[in-house]
Amino acid sequence: MLVKMSSASLKQTYWYEYGVRFLLGGLATVFTGLVSARFGVAIGGLFLALPAIFCASATLIESHERQAKEKAGLGGRRRGQQAAALDAAGAGLGSIGLAAFAATFYALVTTSVIGAFAAAILVWAVVSMAAWWLRRKLRITFHITQAKR
Repeated sequence: MLVKMSSASLKQTYWYEYGVRFLLGGLATVFTGLVSARFGVAIGGLFLALPAIFCASATLIESHERQAKEKAGLGGRRRGQQAAALDAAGAGLGSIGLAAFAATFYALVTTSVIGAFAAAILVWAVVSMAAWWLRRKLRITFHITQAKR
């Protein structure tokens, strides 16, 4: 399977859905600021890693997929749930890459900020792609072993 980018979903999204994402992302950022002010930056940083717009995007993905199936005269509830679950899996894999980015940047920032960013971006890309590949490989292996039973 080849990873590719598509702008088709941008055409399906209504203006107010972007507003919902912006609002929820902003509220998550404000919440993180309040936590940081009250409990310090170490605790606030944990909340900053919170995927600010994940909840909004998951519900929008589910809604779009369900509506598309219903337009075709089919029940789209299951398809919408599967699409949202796939998005959640991607967010989880992206979080692994984000943790690798943070660890690399933290380890190298004292030597060179630009070098630390460059190395951290490279590590993020490698770890994220490896996590995606491993998940795919394990999923295929799991399905093959289940089929043999």
